[in-house]
Amino acid sequence: MNVLIIGGSGGLSGVVARIAMERYRVWTLTRGIREVPAGVRALTADRNDSEQFESVLDREKVRWDAVIDCICMNREHASDDLRILPRFTDRLVVVSTDSVYDGRFKKTPENEDGICVDEPGRTEDCTYAGNKRHMEEVFLADMHSGRPRLKTTIFRPGHIYGPGFLLGCFPEHSRQKELPELIRKGKPIRLVGMGTYLIHPVYVDDLAQALIDCAENEKTFQEIFCIGGPEAVQNRTYYEIIADCLKTTLNLEEIPLAGYLEKHPEYAGHLCHRIYDLSKLRAAGVRMPSTGLREGIRHTLGLLP
Repeated sequence: MNVLIIGGSGGLSGVVARIAMERYRVWTLTRGIREVPAGVRALTADRNDSEQFESVLDREKVRWDAVIDCICMNREHASDDLRILPRFTDRLVVVSTDSVYDGRFKKTPENEDGICVDEPGRTEDCTYAGNKRHMEEVFLADMHSGRPRLKTTIFRPGHIYGPGFLLGCFPEHSRQKELPELIRKGKPIRLVGMGTYLIHPVYVDDLAQALIDCAENEKTFQEIFCIGGPEAVQNRTYYEIIADCLKTTLNLEEIPLAGYLEKHPEYAGHLCHRIYDLSKLRAAGVRMPSTGLREGIRHTLGLLP
């Protein structure tokens, strides 16, 4: 089976490539700036350049059994996928994000039918959440067209963690390179509302495995799936586990919740519970994430091989 990964050198896409090679012949498509896993067939193109993207695929003269797009970021990328890829495959798996949900209306736990960010009438939205939602809308229109060009599956992971990812999942300390050292030194970790919101982290290898597993699974065609790990915890617990793994005590400082969102509307997707109903994913027969949060954080910190 031939699999093309759009991406292949990033924190997630590199893991997808590595795991996919255990079962399939793998191609990656990147800008060629960072290394890709040894053993893949590495293609080089800027996916923002539609002509170059198509030309590189065309020169390869391959029919891929599945394409996994780890770096589809906006409506233009989605439109290129639907225009170009049907010449080379009929199967596409796309990585979206839980940021597409509108934090003001989220359920606990949320499912795939939840209310998403929606800004009708806007022709351009440079926010991450807005761009990802517009990307999804392009695929959804095709999926529901009656004559879809591709068999598409969309995944909405929340907080992804693991080797290659920076830790930190809340506004003041999100993806912070210095976070482990701050915790070791006993510096205050500032959490809004003392970190009581729930999160549902997913370990990178578990997410990559799910993306690969669904490639041949007909129950996942033309579907969207939420995905998270086996544990949902409060934000503060996430940081407490990091501190415990570092064999130190967490020094927490509360940022009052009152008025914070009004001052920082960009954090609307974080100032809410981020936990998800995985029953649809389980019913489709996709391998469920199994890495416990403590084990995964220890791997992320380099404390386990």
